[in-house]
Amino acid sequence: MSGAVRPTAEVADALAAGGAVVALESTIISHGMPYPTNVEMATEVEGIVRAQGAVPATIAVLAGVCHVGLEAAQLEQLATAPEVHKATSRDLPWLVATGRSGATTVAATMRLAAHAGIAVFATGGIGGVHRGAAQTMDVSADLTELSTTPVAVVSAGIKSILDIGLSLERLETLGVPVLVNGSDDFPAFYSRRSGFPAPRRADGADELAAILDATWNGLGLRVGISIANPIPASDEIPADEIDAVIAAALADLDARRVVGREVTPFLLSTLVERTGGRSLTANLALVRHNAAVAADVAVAYAKLRA
Repeated sequence: MSGAVRPTAEVADALAAGGAVVALESTIISHGMPYPTNVEMATEVEGIVRAQGAVPATIAVLAGVCHVGLEAAQLEQLATAPEVHKATSRDLPWLVATGRSGATTVAATMRLAAHAGIAVFATGGIGGVHRGAAQTMDVSADLTELSTTPVAVVSAGIKSILDIGLSLERLETLGVPVLVNGSDDFPAFYSRRSGFPAPRRADGADELAAILDATWNGLGLRVGISIANPIPASDEIPADEIDAVIAAALADLDARRVVGREVTPFLLSTLVERTGGRSLTANLALVRHNAAVAADVAVAYAKLRA
């Protein structure tokens, strides 16, 4: 492993022993939630991964070093420091060469997880094709990363502020396996149903781990795997309710002419405001659920490879 990528001793030992490790992103800490909720959430999610028998590896770039696994003080730094950049894959060389700090998106977390040898990654939702992309050409790097980087990403689906249908079409074109855990319906982040069918259904960690093994080891495919894990029914916001709020948030976005990497943070914060905090509560619930399922998948996959 290169000197620019530094795992903690715990993560390195687990990987060397063939144990279960779950990567966790850091953008949700620095740009996705307010302080101190972000630190509390990050600490709790790491605890959930441990409780399921896996080792958590929160990933971030601090002072030019790509950390795979963070100590408590580093989590606090990430959550409070003003000069933490939102970093996708293309930003990693710049951060390393200039000694800057960055919180990793799904794409950048996947890249560093794969570099370290981590097979499973838990996040909230993945990026995709933005609404109005025919004019803006705004398509998340997450989709391209999934087509080239062999990491399984457990999420609550494509973020519902995006065009889910077009995102699924793009994933199909890129040859990315898309699985829905325990449902015939593709989820929509805050909601259990998006109106689109599951490309493929898988039931539980053992079946999901078998598909990972068949993809990478049986067939030798060098591709990511999207595992959509629907938000628990007790925590969802029904699609017809959240869709109206999203439409209003998108109108605000256009009126204020927010573009580029600021789009997603703006929309998410606007949804929190317009739902009276319900969207944040749902977001926390789905992140917890995804972490538990990802840890189960990582444990099952490690047993298959033992």
